[in-house]
Amino acid sequence: MFRILSVSYDEVLLHTRRLILEAAGYSVVSAVGFKQSLDQCKHGGFDLFILGHSIPNSDKEALIKEFRASCPAPIVSLLLQTEIDVAGADYYIEPKPKAVLALVRKLGSKPKPAHSEISSIKTARNRA
Repeated sequence: MFRILSVSYDEVLLHTRRLILEAAGYSVVSAVGFKQSLDQCKHGGFDLFILGHSIPNSDKEALIKEFRASCPAPIVSLLLQTEIDVAGADYYIEPKPKAVLALVRKLGSKPKPAHSEISSIKTARNRA
């Protein structure tokens, strides 16, 4: 099953996102705040990371670095129209439920890379 780590500093938004994604058939682990996000990431096995728009940009950048070091999964940064993109995320979208679900469906339909491909992805990202 496609596993998602959803991160936010707003528990209500986090809970709502989880309900929407689980109703669509995805396995979602929610993390509130920086420390809880890192703790969950260490457990591994995620196919996608979603960083909510309530996370300060400095924390998003730090989380992206940590996630990249531990897992080749794509990272989605949810941004309001007035926000500036955070370096390092793979996708930037508005935090609208239909947009989030559409992107997750698109990413969730891709086959998982084989172990050798994961090593190649990590190597390519380290060079960038």
